[in-house]
Amino acid sequence: MTGQNNLIAFQGEPGAYSHQACRDARPDMTALPCRTFEDVIEAVRSGQADLAMLPVENSTYGRVADIHHLLPESGLHIIDEAFVRVHISLLALPGVTLSEVTDAMSHTVLLGQCRDFLRQHGIQGMTGLDTAGSAKIVAEQGQRHIAALAAPLAGEIYGLNRLADEIEDRKNNTTRFLIMSRDPDYSRRTNRDGHGQMLTSFVFRVRNIPAALYKAMGGFATNGVNMTKLESYMVDGVFTATQFYADIEGHPDDPNVRRALDELGYFTSMINMLGVYPADPLRAEQSADS
Repeated sequence: MTGQNNLIAFQGEPGAYSHQACRDARPDMTALPCRTFEDVIEAVRSGQADLAMLPVENSTYGRVADIHHLLPESGLHIIDEAFVRVHISLLALPGVTLSEVTDAMSHTVLLGQCRDFLRQHGIQGMTGLDTAGSAKIVAEQGQRHIAALAAPLAGEIYGLNRLADEIEDRKNNTTRFLIMSRDPDYSRRTNRDGHGQMLTSFVFRVRNIPAALYKAMGGFATNGVNMTKLESYMVDGVFTATQFYADIEGHPDDPNVRRALDELGYFTSMINMLGVYPADPLRAEQSADS
């Protein structure tokens, strides 16, 4: 689903993992870097970009802060998900050898994901603002002993050499992204591999009655609907106002899903449908491996 601009917005510098996600999931579109997640959303709302690429969770570090607060108020709709493997490369100036590198700069989260490699080679970690930004600094400063830890794409963009690839401690480290549009799309029933697993995402608030959440969840169990995610978070910083984010398998037009959502409505004060979209093929691979 693309419009006349053919742009997909992401947060971060060119070469960030979100940029990599744009390339992998929408290779026919031009990626538009934005300063903040709010800027990404506004780029789509205003029509500057057609789609938004937003990270929501990482298999190692959990959910991305603030995203679940932004999604319900964004006015955008989830039309796809994209799973991106976090492959980390050591990037240095052209001509530099691994033995010359004494320091590696990156976001603190990425530094923590390749401790074994850094320790083996006697390299000290340096905290940078983000991964692609660190690669940009290494390229601009021109210090041979400082390298960057980032996606291979960052090396390509900033003219750095890849001294080592896939140096992350956990080889299955994966980030899940949501692709969002101004308009919903409930029409599809298969993913890009032709498989039919669909997901439905929504947020809701339960009514202020005893055991409301327990009762609200009962409809999914009795109708055989698998809930793959349920997360709670406060609304407007108030402890008594709790909102829930949920992902379920299936399409709202499926009879069992429709019955479960109808039952959910009895025990909630608000339901906001965020999107209906095909599961990324990597989701099925991970389920088979678990």
